[in-house]
Amino acid sequence: MSDPIRQVVIVGGGTAGWMAAAALSKLVPTGVAVTLIESDAIGTVGVGEATIPPIRNFNGLLGIDEADFLRATQGSIKLGIEFVDWTREGHRYSHPFGEFGFDIEGVKFHHYWRKFYESGAASWIEDYNLCAVAMREGRYTPPVADPGDARSRLNYAYHFDAGLYAKYLRAYAEARGVVRTEGKVLDVQLRGEDGFIESVLLEGDRRIAGDLWLDCSGFRGLLIAGALKTGWESWKHWLQCDSAMAVPCASAGAEITPFTRSTAHEAGWQWRIPLQHRIGNGYVYSSADISDDRARETLLANIDGPALRDPFIIRFEAGRRSEIWAKNCVSLGLASGFIEPLESTSIHFIQTGISKLLALFPDRGFSPVERDEYNRLSILQLEQVRDFVILHYHANERRTGELWRRTREMAIPETLQRKLDLFRGRGRFFRYEDELFAESSWIAVMLGQNVMPRGWDPLADAIDPADVTDKLNRIRAAFARAAQAMPLHHLWLAQQAPAIPDMKVPA
Repeated sequence: MSDPIRQVVIVGGGTAGWMAAAALSKLVPTGVAVTLIESDAIGTVGVGEATIPPIRNFNGLLGIDEADFLRATQGSIKLGIEFVDWTREGHRYSHPFGEFGFDIEGVKFHHYWRKFYESGAASWIEDYNLCAVAMREGRYTPPVADPGDARSRLNYAYHFDAGLYAKYLRAYAEARGVVRTEGKVLDVQLRGEDGFIESVLLEGDRRIAGDLWLDCSGFRGLLIAGALKTGWESWKHWLQCDSAMAVPCASAGAEITPFTRSTAHEAGWQWRIPLQHRIGNGYVYSSADISDDRARETLLANIDGPALRDPFIIRFEAGRRSEIWAKNCVSLGLASGFIEPLESTSIHFIQTGISKLLALFPDRGFSPVERDEYNRLSILQLEQVRDFVILHYHANERRTGELWRRTREMAIPETLQRKLDLFRGRGRFFRYEDELFAESSWIAVMLGQNVMPRGWDPLADAIDPADVTDKLNRIRAAFARAAQAMPLHHLWLAQQAPAIPDMKVPA
């Protein structure tokens, strides 16, 4: 007979803690109590301001109104990422979220594009992606469901203030029964018979007990590493950046672009994330290749307006816990692992961690079958995203910077090498179990970084070239017209979701 979970305790607030609390608030009516412990004296890492499209599914699960969310978080729309100087100095390309073109007779669009680009009958592949075209134009409108409408090919995510998002979700969760407890955790008590977490001791000699524990304490992993001594698998030999210097700047007069910009520098890369009230900036770099002082100079020399605070440094190491779920503790966010800010996956890992937990929610018996499946799926997705991020560094042709030479020449994971070899041959690509990034994302980055297939699917030779040329021309023209018909992004925001100074959450 099942012995149900009665008390869930979340240690740590911030984006991870309050995303978990908001999602788990749906369990409160079933009799599960949810408590979140956080301390106002402990700061959070506020660099997770850019997201990828699945965040819309999470907000949808909670029933959050998009316009209300954008207003409350000073948010903007993200159609993709623009990469500047990554492939080589003076070069830029886009990773748009939408699909490229349309498949023809069951053959993927990029095979036809590759064949006709070879002969000069097709322009660069971004002309056949509506998100990429809209990014260039600085325009946005919501997608539509009608597959006959070009706007159905749009896909998007958000930029938002992570601190305001946590505040928004806190109000949501507390309104639905989640209890917040203020205080620092001083000690963690383990059960003698099995080493499970039994309770935590807070300041003021307060003790909180729980059945299921969620570690949202950030890099330190207070529960998963500190108490349960879960090991760490480092990926720093592949992902060599270990520092990020972040600073917000004023945005007066700057364009609210519907995309994130990532600009490569000699020892790393810089992000630009436009919000309605400011621009988020950061320099991700290898401390072995540049001093903090020089990184600070580089960052401040490449922002749109006056800095709104002193830059702050975050140290990190790419890698993951050997177990994401250990005993009766599930780690989320930075406590579970970290790749790096490139491609904006940190918030997504929180989301998928929560989704898998809800799908495999345990009872007080904590079946190892559920735990092992959670770990298997979590580790697999982390490794797949790791490979995608490594691709950006490895497939570079830059002439300046030792970091770029090392990452270009390094041995890469066998799983990534297989993907590259397959694509370089005839443009073949296969997604594997629960893989996060779509085929279009891999194609965008590989082509953008000059990983060009030598050939194409021979089935692309079976259709009359004149018919294919006509289809290519019509797709490109339709996407250009659709983008031109969209309002400018900042005008759409001003009309549909202007930021408000005071956040309000509907009951």
